[in-house]
Amino acid sequence: MAKNPITSTVPFDEDGVHHGFLRLPYSHDLSAWGSLMVPICVIRNGDGPTALLTGANHGDEYEGPVALQHTALTLAPQTVSGRVIIVPYFNYPAFRSATRTSPIDKANMNRIFPGKPDGTVSEKIAHYFHEVLVPMADVVLDFHSGGRTLDFIPFAAAHVLDDKAQQARCEAAMEAFAAPYSTLLLEIDNVGMFDSDVEAQGKVFVSTELGGGGTATARSIGIAKRGIHNLLVHSGIVAGEPEAGPSTRLDMPDMDCFVFSENEGLIEPMIDLGEPVEAGATVARIWPMDRTGLAPVVCLAKTDGILAGRHFPGLVTGGDCVAMIAKIAE
Repeated sequence: MAKNPITSTVPFDEDGVHHGFLRLPYSHDLSAWGSLMVPICVIRNGDGPTALLTGANHGDEYEGPVALQHTALTLAPQTVSGRVIIVPYFNYPAFRSATRTSPIDKANMNRIFPGKPDGTVSEKIAHYFHEVLVPMADVVLDFHSGGRTLDFIPFAAAHVLDDKAQQARCEAAMEAFAAPYSTLLLEIDNVGMFDSDVEAQGKVFVSTELGGGGTATARSIGIAKRGIHNLLVHSGIVAGEPEAGPSTRLDMPDMDCFVFSENEGLIEPMIDLGEPVEAGATVARIWPMDRTGLAPVVCLAKTDGILAGRHFPGLVTGGDCVAMIAKIAE
């Protein structure tokens, strides 16, 4: 197999704080011998567990990048036992263009794992994570929010796994993050996800959905900052007490938790995030865009729970997910 061309300008096994780049040779019209420089920070102090913290897996999601920049600047190495690897802008081209996918190759970073060492720019980045960074880690935290097209109640997430001991470790880390909600999450499409790749390597994995709409708030960034601290304490990397807060446990057991539009049009939300939902209730109405005098199409919930996610833009097309309903766990 070809060797991955990415090199790190920072050491992974030296104590101290190291700021630098993952350098990927990238020849393009404006720079024949150019490189793509993905920012990275490594904070190490002796032996101990390793945490890999990532943001902007999708480039239009911002809580993670802000909180990770803060952590890279403020986490003192003398408070660390082990190693923290911080990549605030995982899909750096997408982050720079404020898009979900890379403007270079149009790849969705969270659907192309394990990547390819001789593939496109995104595939090379994914392969470097798969081959180099993830194997170093004991715990991985990958920040997400809804980007420009979705909005969520703020939750940390773990997944149902075949290895129940590994699942229990992931759930414990999710609960330690202490987001307002903690969700055992069902993915619509988990093929090629970073999540699945990390879990297949036997690591503890926690993800989030902390907001959406292509922006972040003081509250959502605060949840991210607190969650990083709590997870590092939980993992034994940072000493101290977790900044705990009340967290409601949610579950998404099946596809009935998702509501999809079969029509295009102007969306009218009928239930706001966090509000209770009953099976058969109208969660949204879709109005026609080309005429008056026609009744809207209704989108109905198929299960009871609370509205955990919703379509964000005012217009919707057929196939869009308009609502995600999570059940309050017993």
